[in-house]
Amino acid sequence: MTYGLIGEKLGHSYSKMIHESLGKYEYQLFSLDKAEFEAFVAERNYHGLNITIPYKKAVIPFCDRVSDLAKEIGAVNTLYFRDGKLWGTNTDYQGFLYAAQAAGISFENKKVLILGNGGTSLMARRAAKDHGARQVLITTRRGETGCVPYEELPQHKDIEIIINTTPVGTYPNNGGKLIELTDFPACRGVIDVIYNPFATALLQQAKELGIAHTNGLPMLVAQATAAAEYFLGEGDFQQQNEAIIQKLRRQIENIVLIGMPGCGKTSLGKQLAEKLGKQFVDMDVEIEKTAGKSIPEIFAESGETRFRNLETEIAQKLGKEKEQVIATGGGAVLRPENMKALGQNGRIVFIRRPLGKLAMDGRPLSKDLEALKNMYADRLPLYERYGRLAFDSEEGIEKSAAKLLSLLETHD
Repeated sequence: MTYGLIGEKLGHSYSKMIHESLGKYEYQLFSLDKAEFEAFVAERNYHGLNITIPYKKAVIPFCDRVSDLAKEIGAVNTLYFRDGKLWGTNTDYQGFLYAAQAAGISFENKKVLILGNGGTSLMARRAAKDHGARQVLITTRRGETGCVPYEELPQHKDIEIIINTTPVGTYPNNGGKLIELTDFPACRGVIDVIYNPFATALLQQAKELGIAHTNGLPMLVAQATAAAEYFLGEGDFQQQNEAIIQKLRRQIENIVLIGMPGCGKTSLGKQLAEKLGKQFVDMDVEIEKTAGKSIPEIFAESGETRFRNLETEIAQKLGKEKEQVIATGGGAVLRPENMKALGQNGRIVFIRRPLGKLAMDGRPLSKDLEALKNMYADRLPLYERYGRLAFDSEEGIEKSAAKLLSLLETHD
C-alpha cells in the first residue's frame, strides 16, 4: 500500500515521522514538479495521499468527489478512496482548530487578523467564522482587493486574535516578522502555522508579552491523524495527538546549556548528546573554527567585542538547526539576540556549579576568584531568566548526565 505526501520541496517535512508513529502503514515523501505531480495523481497508484504547497488547489480537478468543506475552502490536502472513487478533503481545518483549542485560543466574538491570502488563509478564515469570530480581516503584501494593507493595520488596535499563514519566518529564513504585536494592545492569541522553527520571531514576541500562542506543530500532527482516519476508513487516531506532539518535539528540539565558564557544559553536553542520540556542538569550538584562532588569541588580538560578534553569528547559525545539544560560552547570555536565536528550537538549561569548583584555566575573563565572583553576580539574573530548567552539576559527569536526562524527560 502506498501512502505519502506530495509537495514541491519536502526536505524538512516531519510528516513521515508522524504517520509512521501510528504503526499502521509506511509513509513516503514525494517531492515532485508540476508535471510529475499531475502524472502521479492521475495514475492513482496509491491508497492515500496528503497534499502540500503548492498543489492544494491544483489537485482538485483530479478528484471524483470533493468534500463540501474542501470546496468552500478551495483547497484539498487529503486524498483517499471510497467505493472506487477518489475523494478530496481538507484536514488542515481540524488540525488548525485542535491547535487553537490546545493553546486556549477562542474565536468566539473576536476580531481576527489573518496574515496571508493563500490556501491556509482560506481555511483559517472558515474556521474562525465557523467558531464565532465577529470580524475577520485579511492582509497581504500584494494589496489584493478586500484585504487591509499592512500600513493600515495599526489603525485596528482592537484586533484580538492574529494568525500567520505566510511562510515569513520559516526555515532557513528564520527571524522574519511581518508585524509588531505591540501595535495590537487588545491581542489575546497568536497562531503561527509555521513549525520549523518551533518558535518564530512572532511567537517569541507573543511569549514575551504573555499572549496565548501556538506554532504549527499541533496543527500538523492533528491534520495527519485526521487524514489517517480517512485513509483507513477507521480508527480514532486523534487520541494520540498529544503523545505524538511531545515525542516529535523531544526528538527534534535542541538542548541548550548555559552557565558560568568552567561549570562543565562541554563535558556534560557530550554525555547528554550521546544518551539522546543528538549531535553535540560546542559554540566556543565553532567560534575558533570560524576565526581560525583560539579564543584567548581572539581576545588578545581583536578584543571582546569581536569575540561577542562571532558568538552571535554562531548562535544564529546553530539556533536554526535541530537535534543538537549545544554548549554555549559563559557570556552567551549577555546578548538577548543570542538567546532568541538559540531558543527557536531549543530548551535552555542553566547548569549551576559552586564558584569554588569552576575551572579557570585558559578563560580570558576568569582571571581570579574575585573576578569570577563579580562575573557571577552580573550574569546570574540572566542565567535564571533564560533557563527554562536549572540543574546542579556537582557529581561525576556520567551521573550528572543521567540525572539531567531524567529531568528533561519529566519537565517540558
